[in-house]
Amino acid sequence: MKKGFLTGGRGVILAAALFFGAAAVSLGAFTQTAAAEEGQEAETGLKGQISSCKITGDKQNVEIVFSSSGNSTGTDGKVYVFEQQTYEDSLDGRSDYIASADALSSSTATISLNFGSTSDRLYSKFVLASFDGTSYKAISEPHYITNPEAVAKNTEAFKTPLTKKGLNIEIDMLDDAFDLGVKHVTTNIAFSQIMGTGIDYEYDGKTYHFNKAIVEDYDRTISALSNKGMTVTVIILNDWNDSRPDLIYPGTKKSSNAFYYMFNAANQAGYEQTRAIAAFLADHYSGKNPDYGKVSNWIIGNEINNQQWNYMGPMDLTNYVKAYQKAFRVFYTAIKSTNANDRVYFSLDYNWMNEIDGKVKYGGKEIVDSFNSIANNQGQMDWGLAYHPYPCPMTEPEFWDDPQSTGLFTNDFNSPVINFANLNVLTDYFNQEALKAPSGNVRHIILTEQGFTSYSPTRGNIPEIQAAAYAYSYYIVDSNPYIDAYTVSRQVDAPSEAKQGLKFGLWECDMNQPDKIVATKRKKIWQVFRDIDKKNSTLEASEFAKSIIGINKWSDVIPNFKWKSLEN
Repeated sequence: MKKGFLTGGRGVILAAALFFGAAAVSLGAFTQTAAAEEGQEAETGLKGQISSCKITGDKQNVEIVFSSSGNSTGTDGKVYVFEQQTYEDSLDGRSDYIASADALSSSTATISLNFGSTSDRLYSKFVLASFDGTSYKAISEPHYITNPEAVAKNTEAFKTPLTKKGLNIEIDMLDDAFDLGVKHVTTNIAFSQIMGTGIDYEYDGKTYHFNKAIVEDYDRTISALSNKGMTVTVIILNDWNDSRPDLIYPGTKKSSNAFYYMFNAANQAGYEQTRAIAAFLADHYSGKNPDYGKVSNWIIGNEINNQQWNYMGPMDLTNYVKAYQKAFRVFYTAIKSTNANDRVYFSLDYNWMNEIDGKVKYGGKEIVDSFNSIANNQGQMDWGLAYHPYPCPMTEPEFWDDPQSTGLFTNDFNSPVINFANLNVLTDYFNQEALKAPSGNVRHIILTEQGFTSYSPTRGNIPEIQAAAYAYSYYIVDSNPYIDAYTVSRQVDAPSEAKQGLKFGLWECDMNQPDKIVATKRKKIWQVFRDIDKKNSTLEASEFAKSIIGINKWSDVIPNFKWKSLEN
């Protein structure tokens, strides 16, 4: 949401196939069983559905479960399975199907994965088609492989930190971060920064080049953090680069209102480069080399409900999300096929159903629903949400009066804004069965960019209120079992933001050095941040805040307050 923060990083519906009858006809690795119910009313046209597409237990093959229904009149009575590359959307001129079955049946096809070869099918999608005697026509949604983690070399379990406390750290202030007991950290990697020369990376028969100095800079940062036991989250950003136009979504024009751009998986050149970058990063930061470090969480883009951070030009919601998800899935597959238990997220700002124009701004709820619906049709993933629940407006830290002062908050699923004042609405929404992960669990939610200013345009410096807001918000998150992490956006005020009255840091900054972030003085929030997750000192550290907020006990305003047993 804040440009200063984000440029600061250095350097088809799923359903079980019905099988009727035990007889099966073998066609090599292909089997089929009748699936048409007697007396079923004929529908207009033949419709297909791929209900499952998974790597088999031997890691050598892909098993595709599919069916068809409706009316096969005008076809040759068969259903055909075609393979497509991620960027392909047409079967025009093609006849190279990989399996076939009688129409109006449920069937299974097993094909070679070819993992690690130039004919690797890991990123492929598969589609059903009928043949009318002249050409093949798609009759189903495309479907991707949904368990890329099956081939991952790194199968180490995700290391869950002891607490949810996180901070966007200044790399030259690591000792301060250690004193603060930081458990989660976030950094940004922009495409233009890492592309260059010095590192040659061979992928799928081609050589890609990365900026050795910049990558080594990231190595020092990420290894310093992860080697101290911190969970590292990286935000992948696609900034404009005149020398690499293929990384930008086709037809996108450079915009003065855009900070970052839509990733390109829509044509061969963009897809291949994006895939290679994703594969390089996933492997490089897999933890295999302690000098490089370990990234555990990956956020693909920033605040995608606002095209200012993910620009492709005016686009309706569905096609916008389809373009984004196509690229997201490339990253997801690269990451999960390398590190089975890494987590992959998309990012939203607090405008849940607010500031919507349907062209370049969309509601966060709309993005979630559309993303999930498309994934249901094309192959569900274990995606997560990185959310940014800043106060509304950001120029005042007291989020607890936001509902009364703005009129933008409700306690139902259509709330215009969701921030700390009604954060339960977000996690309640994700508790719905339709939104749960393939495992049946509530999806992972992390809060990766938020903070509270210590300055008010009407009241001047208010460091006590900033600290109170942090204490209150941390307790809300800490007492909510469905949120994994809470990262404060600034260790130190940034001069560019401070000029606008946005002083989010735990430290004040030197305003005489506007192009650098130089810490000068700790604020009240520093001590609160340090002690907030410590059983023996948390309530003492936050006692001052209760009178500011106007409460007697934290448990009076926080359901299931974690430290209730310690309250007097």
